Amino acid sequence: MKIISLKMLSTCPQETQTAKPFLKWAGGKTQLIREIDPLLEQIFSQYQSVTYIEPFVGGGAILFYVLNKFPLVERVIINDINPDLINAYNVIKKSPDELIEKLQKLQTQYYRLKSPESQKNFYLKLRQKFNLNKSRTPLEKTILLLFLNKTCFNGLYRVNSRGLFNVPFGQYIKPKICDESNLMAVHKCLQKAEILRGDFEETLSLAEQPSLFYLDPPYKPIKTTSAFTAYTKENFTDSDQERLKLFCDKINQKGCHFILSNSDVKNLDNSNNFFDQLYQDYHIRRVLAKRNINSLGNRRGEISELLISNLVI
Repeated sequence: MKIISLKMLSTCPQETQTAKPFLKWAGGKTQLIREIDPLLEQIFSQYQSVTYIEPFVGGGAILFYVLNKFPLVERVIINDINPDLINAYNVIKKSPDELIEKLQKLQTQYYRLKSPESQKNFYLKLRQKFNLNKSRTPLEKTILLLFLNKTCFNGLYRVNSRGLFNVPFGQYIKPKICDESNLMAVHKCLQKAEILRGDFEETLSLAEQPSLFYLDPPYKPIKTTSAFTAYTKENFTDSDQERLKLFCDKINQKGCHFILSNSDVKNLDNSNNFFDQLYQDYHIRRVLAKRNINSLGNRRGEISELLISNLVI
């Protein structure tokens, strides 16, 4: 898949609202920031200029943390294979005023609906409209994505085998569909970002010493019956996890640094050494995170996840 690059120079806002993820995103990394921060400090305190690269940007929790805390970072590269997500990043970067104006109108229209049933019908209508996207402009697609994300169940992004968004209605009373101040803060931060869409491996050619990669791939399911795997219509398989490990080897061989987060399959099967064997040449640390894994019984809500790096952790 060809990567499309968009680059502008600016700085992330320091005197306005701190930018944060503009989408609710399943598996977001906000709660891991405390664990990842010392690794970021290792790099950004060591070098005057660092290229920061996220091949799986997702909701961008770590991205915005880096841009807010380390404003002198000169080059930022973000990538994802999800076309709707990358389209949204590009629209916020280039057309925030028009996006906010139209999103506010949609929010007002939604708030005027008096019953949960009428809200649900409105949601289903826009979900269908989102899936019939052949004639949608990038702006229209982003407006629909933000609306659905704020009003769907649990902020999930999930598609079926045909690539159609199929998350049910969320039944929230008055969700904040248009967060104007945060969208503007995100817009300002993204001015220093190169926004790419493609396979994660294609970002390697853009790395130069010193570079730091933060890798947050689709997590390996810790149980075979895990329901949520469809971030794109193509699943991220064990073969992709192995390919990602080879990608980390290439990063390391290039003299660059990486931090990777993933699930800990030992949560349900202590004999499962998939990641321990795969990344045996690197540093592995288990950290606690709150996730909705109902089969864990008395450990429900808090499980261990993996941080893997060629930095000492």
